[in-house]
Amino acid sequence: MSEALHMPQPALEDLIAMLWREGFKVLGPVARDGAVGFDEVRKVSDLAVAMRDTQEPGRYRLGQGAAGEIFGVVNGAFSLKPFFFAPEETLLEAKRERRGFKVSEVAPVAPPLAFIGVRACDLAALAVQDRIFLHDRFHDTHYQARRKDAFLVAVNCARSAPTCFCVSMKTGPEATTGFDLSLTELEQGFVTRSGSAAGEAIAAKLGLSAAGQNEVVSAKARIDGCAAGMQRGLDPTDLPRLLYAEAENPRWKDAASRCLSCTNCTMVCPTCFCHAVVDQEELDGNMSRRVRKWDSCFSLEHAHIHGINFRPKIENRYRQWLTHKLAAWIDQFGTSGCVGCGRCITWCPVGIDLTAEVAAIRAHPVKR
Repeated sequence: MSEALHMPQPALEDLIAMLWREGFKVLGPVARDGAVGFDEVRKVSDLAVAMRDTQEPGRYRLGQGAAGEIFGVVNGAFSLKPFFFAPEETLLEAKRERRGFKVSEVAPVAPPLAFIGVRACDLAALAVQDRIFLHDRFHDTHYQARRKDAFLVAVNCARSAPTCFCVSMKTGPEATTGFDLSLTELEQGFVTRSGSAAGEAIAAKLGLSAAGQNEVVSAKARIDGCAAGMQRGLDPTDLPRLLYAEAENPRWKDAASRCLSCTNCTMVCPTCFCHAVVDQEELDGNMSRRVRKWDSCFSLEHAHIHGINFRPKIENRYRQWLTHKLAAWIDQFGTSGCVGCGRCITWCPVGIDLTAEVAAIRAHPVKR
């Protein structure tokens, strides 16, 4: 682990300005329409300063936080995913010419992005997406173009939302990898560590001094307190075997009786990557675009192939989502598809809690 440095609170303003000067578009947690999400920031006051989030199953509210606290909000609906795996984008264009037609790949517009305030669970989710789009047999060039120059400033969590369960997934609350700089907020500033050569260079330009021992101890105490206070957990013991064996468990039908199949859980999930590829044709017949857009395994049409739907019921689709997320993903990619961010619990309109569903299946297996 790199040396702990002291960053006075005014230096965060300098960091934002420096990243803009370095050519980055800087984004951070900004309050918009009653929630927090990553948006453009030019100064510290653009961030969700002195705000706190209240999260419960099916409920999210923003309210007043501690005076002067900059990163008091844990998270909002959207993670880093939309910035690297675009919700909708054109992949190819086909244009009619005098003799035949011409097909060309459409390169994405990919300005370098710097993110301030990335949580450990979202860094873990980004690593999962990197595994899928960058480190498999085939690389996704659109994802790669957006991802390659990103600068990530992590913020270690000093509090958790009631829907968080990152400790049980070993993804937080402290960022240990995948960042350029990490911050732990204290009353008089931040304890800062670098996680890359780019982060070290920025820290050097800021002229930061070594953190005092009291600051280091206080920062660790805040992170440890966050971990100790986490209210939810998911027992990962032998999950693939459990979920495969319990494909006929009545709990799937019970969950389906509550599920709206609205796709909220997959839209807010920082790792879900289901998508559809469609051709959009101009009315005059001279242009056609091949477009990739987010899709969801909860959509009825997602499992419709050659006139047959092989997941016609909500219980089929809920089982597919949860089993893939917590079991098949491990077989495919060597890691769980869940990072414990809790968004699927918070943003489910009826408050379905996957930790409770897994616990119920584990507690009441089908008798054989």
